[in-house]
Amino acid sequence: MESLSLSVNGVSYTVAAELAPTNDPFTGPINNIAQWNFTILAVLMFVVTSLSLCENFLVMFITFKFKQLRQPLNYIIVNLAIADFLVSLTGGLISFLTNARGYFFLGRWACVLEGFAVTYFGIVAMWSLAVLSFERFFVICRPLGNMRLQAKHAAIGLLFVWTFSFVWTFPPVLGWNRYTVSKIGTTCEPDWYSNNMTSHSYIITFFSTCFILPLGIIFFCYGKLLRKLRKVSHGRLATARKPERQVTRMVVVMIVAFMVAWTPYATFAILVTIHPTIELDPRLASIPAFFSKTAAVYNPIIYVFMNKQLSVLDTHTLNYSQIRRNTEQYL
Repeated sequence: MESLSLSVNGVSYTVAAELAPTNDPFTGPINNIAQWNFTILAVLMFVVTSLSLCENFLVMFITFKFKQLRQPLNYIIVNLAIADFLVSLTGGLISFLTNARGYFFLGRWACVLEGFAVTYFGIVAMWSLAVLSFERFFVICRPLGNMRLQAKHAAIGLLFVWTFSFVWTFPPVLGWNRYTVSKIGTTCEPDWYSNNMTSHSYIITFFSTCFILPLGIIFFCYGKLLRKLRKVSHGRLATARKPERQVTRMVVVMIVAFMVAWTPYATFAILVTIHPTIELDPRLASIPAFFSKTAAVYNPIIYVFMNKQLSVLDTHTLNYSQIRRNTEQYL
């Protein structure tokens, strides 16, 4: 809030003035966007952030409290909860505060840190879903025969997720692309609008490694898993095939949720990279990023609370009949 100094009859008065609209989102609201738009975004981010923090904290707390839930196949689910919690703690909370003010009042360096943190934790969450699908494929389909998923294998998966995500989200901090304020002026993200070919190469690489690749892994692994279930239940009575239908619905829900969260953001990124001069309403341009943040709310619902139990199958005695009986609980 700025102030004006007035002098009347030799007496000085200080009068508060509204922060004038500007083209610099670090010093004030951008031009042509009324404050009520930011208020709506602030309310939405408060709701989404509150739900996400509560749900994901509950997942971590339950896992910490009950030792029987600390099994290798649950490591990646807890990792997903941690990543979603951190996305909401950094991006969600900051987005609420900046939208409440109407501009990114925290400054440029905070913008870089917020942009990196949200992107990093978001990609960790996305790759956690891909690794989760691979681990389920590994346990159910047994591509390596009797080799079982052990704690060391699950730990390697976690190390891969955090390292691989860091490799592809840190380069903008070093100058390959950059983290900058979004069109709406209250959040920060990679610079999708750059005309620089070097920045374009980063966006294409980022899109390939952090969207196309994990999405391909998810489709492949769940496709193989469903094929295995059909093979096991082939020729059985309709009642015996109920778990297969339920698992199929669950897989469809997982894939649709992934697509809803990340496809708008990926499509938006590619669109503005191909046409960096495209004129988009800043409010419209903020929708894809909002959708990606909502994933932190429904991920724990889908992957934890919709399951009959968080614990997984006993991989030491797994066979075809047990796959048919227990896969519903596992997924």
